[in-house]
Amino acid sequence: MVGEVEKRGMRLGKYELGRTLGEGNFAKVKYACHLDSGLEFAIKIFDKKKMLDLKISDQIKREIGTLKLLKHPNVVRLHEVLASKTKIYMVLEYVNGGELFDRIASKGRLGEAEGRRLFQQLIDGVSYCHDKGVFHRDLKPENVLVDAKGNIKISDFGLSALPQHFRDDGLLHTTCGSPNYVAPEVLTNRGYDGAMSDLWSCGVILFVILTGYLPFDDRNLAVLYQKIFKGDVQMPEWLSPRAKNLIKRMLDPNPQTRVSMAEIKSDEWFNQDYVPTNPYDEEENIFIDAEAFSMQGVTVETEKDPGSPTLINAFQLIGMSSCLDLSGFFEKEEASERKIRFTSNHSPKQLLEKIEDIVTEMGLRVQKRNGKLKVMQENKGHKRPGSLSVAAEVFEISKSLYVVELRKAYGDPLLYRQLCSKLSNELGVREEILAAQV
Repeated sequence: MVGEVEKRGMRLGKYELGRTLGEGNFAKVKYACHLDSGLEFAIKIFDKKKMLDLKISDQIKREIGTLKLLKHPNVVRLHEVLASKTKIYMVLEYVNGGELFDRIASKGRLGEAEGRRLFQQLIDGVSYCHDKGVFHRDLKPENVLVDAKGNIKISDFGLSALPQHFRDDGLLHTTCGSPNYVAPEVLTNRGYDGAMSDLWSCGVILFVILTGYLPFDDRNLAVLYQKIFKGDVQMPEWLSPRAKNLIKRMLDPNPQTRVSMAEIKSDEWFNQDYVPTNPYDEEENIFIDAEAFSMQGVTVETEKDPGSPTLINAFQLIGMSSCLDLSGFFEKEEASERKIRFTSNHSPKQLLEKIEDIVTEMGLRVQKRNGKLKVMQENKGHKRPGSLSVAAEVFEISKSLYVVELRKAYGDPLLYRQLCSKLSNELGVREEILAAQV
């Protein structure tokens, strides 16, 4: 067990910590230099209390366990895991060229020769993972890093699956991944082959590399998923026929007929100037501090802040409706008879305060309880015309994007529509912002 990082010297054992390379909801990544060798590393720092609060201990154990197995030039390498009473430190290979996403964004798109070389490395890395029984399940350009020599490194294995995660039917059943890159069979909730779903994501990445835009995209999630299910990709004319052919075979919505890893490696376009990347020969004993997952003295929040929103992901958001045909889910729409939703960039605290101000100006009464609002107007005689009872609740999609749901218990439909219209117009997010964030 190592001591806590010193504030002044920013030291962690034999590592000197430097600038922050990235930061997420439950971890930050810092640049580090090994004091004896001078070698550069990236240290991913997890807060144990947040791990418990967010119930992500298993996800982090999975990432560490997965990276222990993987020793390939196109996969980010884990060197050791250190720990203190309050933190876990994953010492990782430092990749200084940024994300593949940034490279594509800066160039617009990559030429076929450069794009093919990166795609060949991606397939080599993914194929190696599959041979080891590891299925990534969240492949996208943001999770593919590029080093100083222009070679790729697959990262972020927090959603990966190992053989023990398969059910008796030999399939995976957890719905995960990123909406634009997720395979159609993952969305059906009937089980899926982890290798084939990874290959679909690789097909989306190849399309993005060569065109600079997504093959399936829509600001309305339901419409996006309908496009994914159809698998109807509109190919730009300037793509070579062989590249088009491989992309179409990878983006086959039927996993039974989708191109396999062996078929990709034998494809004529793929094989042009192909130099396979071989795994590392040497064995490295990875040190993992026994205290890494000791939670002694670390307490979990037993009560959630009443003002905190419920966290939901895109898949749960779709599940809030009884079917996938959610036309208009994120678009301006008339208030339905019982319930509407709209998105907002305001914080939950701001939303609840603004909702309270708006409905008060409308002459309505507000009750607050457990982070929810109840909007009421009572006339003489309960539930008579002119009465209204509406519940307002906020759900979190991402760090800066929220869904406000308004549910009518009973009341005047005209007043209800006026209330919904006023709230969505004053608090709702612009569609172009939503498209960028979902």
